[in-house]
Amino acid sequence: MGIGPKRKISRKRRDTRRSSVWKLTAPAFCRCDHCGELKLAHRVCQNCGYYKGREVIKMDAE
Repeated sequence: MGIGPKRKISRKRRDTRRSSVWKLTAPAFCRCDHCGELKLAHRVCQNCGYYKGREVIKMDAE
């Protein structure tokens, strides 16, 4: 004799458990100190190539 479920799990409870939307968070954007564009925190700016006040990536046409 196997041990099975005692009660039927409702569709709502099942789907709520399966949904992972509640775990997602929006990325936090901040302004670049050099050019003022929005960028992800702790990352090099994709617009100007600066990070923490110094140029990390050479950008061609600025």
